[in-house]
Parts: sequence; structure tokens; C-alpha cells
Amino acid sequence: MKITLEGLTKQFPARGRKAQGVTTAVENLSFEVPDGKLVGLLGPSGCGKSTTLNMICGLETPTSGRIFFGEQDVTALAPELRGVGMVFQNYALYPHLTVLQNILFPLENLKGENRPTRQQMRERALETAKLVQIEDLLDRRPRELSGGQQQRVAIARALVKTPRVLLLDEPLSNLDARLRLQTREEICKIQKKTGITTLFVTHDQEEAMSISDFIVVMKDGVLMQQGRPQQVYDDPASLFVAKFLGTPPINVFEGEVKAGQLRLAGQAVLAVPGAPDGPVRAGVRPEGFVPAAEGPLACALSRLEVLGRDVSVVCTHPACQAGTLRAILRTAKDIDPAAGGVRFALQPDKVFLFGRSDEKRIPFALPPL
Repeated sequence: MKITLEGLTKQFPARGRKAQGVTTAVENLSFEVPDGKLVGLLGPSGCGKSTTLNMICGLETPTSGRIFFGEQDVTALAPELRGVGMVFQNYALYPHLTVLQNILFPLENLKGENRPTRQQMRERALETAKLVQIEDLLDRRPRELSGGQQQRVAIARALVKTPRVLLLDEPLSNLDARLRLQTREEICKIQKKTGITTLFVTHDQEEAMSISDFIVVMKDGVLMQQGRPQQVYDDPASLFVAKFLGTPPINVFEGEVKAGQLRLAGQAVLAVPGAPDGPVRAGVRPEGFVPAAEGPLACALSRLEVLGRDVSVVCTHPACQAGTLRAILRTAKDIDPAAGGVRFALQPDKVFLFGRSDEKRIPFALPPL
């Protein structure tokens, strides 16, 4: 089931005795979730992700705009008629019910000809429990389960009524790091197996990039960029997107373009043909640094951090916004820790230029492969 949002806006009255006007949580939001795909809705806290999800499932009414499931306009449709399965951040399990009773609950509340028989309900509940691998926990209550097990119960409860759309609102934020990794892999497997169109809300960019077919990046209620995760990472439209995606984050420098050269602290470090002259912010991905004895970018070496497979080279440079920069290398055999300094060449496809005022991407010609 394809989900289409057209010009979706949500405004709330400003709170407080002296507050006036409205607060815009989501502004003119338009994007599409393709049929059978898992799309990650990504952005910092307060950017409007959960409000968007609540409008899709019917818990919030849009101020303007429309929501379509396939060709059906569901903007004014009651939540129980939309065929949506919702998994909340805090699981929202019924503590006095067993796992089986929690899973059965949505089916028991169906009415009319859509209500299955008791036997059909039990069969569907058992089948869904097996899908999320909790069939051995059906007699337990939520307090007897781990966080990951409770999350799987919440997913089973959302899936048991065979929804047209599955909505996940930061479902992994209450889990520890190892369990987050395990559970997100399970969510991905379940989605692929069921083929249900899924919208996954998170502020964790690594989480979104690892399991999503597409990502939608939001800021302050506005869509900043959408596309395949690797494409958005490799081709950010703005400094915000470039900084939001990537671990470690992109290194940002204050610089200028002059006569087709990117200059940092007065030194030419990279040819950027086609970029207009003027002040810029330059972003360099951590993997975009290449140690070179005669490299144009000279940095003061702070330390080396061995990360197992990779080595993080921590340096300082006067033009770097954060004071320190990080270069991720496969090996540090070409770097002398006692030298006090290191020189780099830059990979052009890992360097991005942005305007100082609007922070939008400034293109330049890359050398042929």
C-alpha cells in the first residue's frame, strides 16, 4: 500500500498566558512511501517526525494537506478504519494481560463482518508470535519480559490485524546498544517477510541508514532531502543534511574559493573547478583524508585512536569549525605519532562546498574517474 503525503501542515496553538499565534510542527510536507518499502523518517528531536506519524494514523488532524493510502484519500477517515498498525516508543503494552492477550486485543475489538472467530483469532495470534519469535513467551506478562521481548510483543500486536501500513515511532530508543542492533535487524527481516509498507521514525541516522530502503530527512517541520540512504550521504543538498548523516560527523571548515581553488586558512587544498569565488563552508567526510608527505592540508596531530578495523587520526586546523577534526584511515603506517604534524590530500568526491548564508550545496566539477 503506497502512502502519499501532499502539502501536509500541522499547526498547534501557542502555549502560555502571554503566547500568541500558532506553532507550526509540520509545514507543507510532501513525500511518498512506495508500496512494500521501509522508509526511515529521520531528523532531530522536535522536527515533526512523530506529529507526521500521528497524522498518518489519524491521531492528529492536519491543518491542511491530504493523506492517501493508494488512491484512497484517508485524511478525514477515522483511525480505526485506516488499517494501520502502530508501534509506540514506550511499547504501550497492557501490564495486566499476558503476551497472548496483548496480541489478541486488536482482534477482539474488531466489529461486524471483519471480526474473526475465536479460533481464527488464536491461530492468527500464534502465527504472528512465531513471526517475531516470541511463541514461547505467550503466558508471561510484560513485567516478566526484557525490553527487546516487549518490543516484539508490540510489533506482533500491530501486525496481527494484517494492517495495510505499519508505523514505528522510535521503537528502539529504550533499548541498550546491543539490543538495538539485534532488534532493528529483526524489524528489517519482518518487514521484508510480510511486505507491509512501513514508515520508521527515528533520530538515529545510523539506525535509519542501515535498514531503510529510502530515508526522508526533516528539520523544523520541513523536508530537507529524501532518497536512498547512500545517495543522500554521498550527495547532501545542504550542510544540515551533511552534518546529520555520518559517524563520525563530517568535518566542517571555514574557507573560500578563489580562482577555482578551495583555500583553507589561506592555503589552496583542492581544485574545485566551476565553483564561484567567495566565502564557503567546506565539509570533508572523515574517510576523505589521504595521508601524503607533500599533501596540501597541513594539520597538527593530537593523537591516534585505534578502533580495531580502522584508525581515527585526531588533528587540529585553524579553519576547522569544531577545533579538532577526525580522519578515518584503514591503517596509520604512514603517520608518525611523534612528528607532531600530518599532511593530507583530499578526495574530491568526499568534499562538499556550502554557502555561508543559506548553507545550500555549491556544486563543482569532479575529476574523471
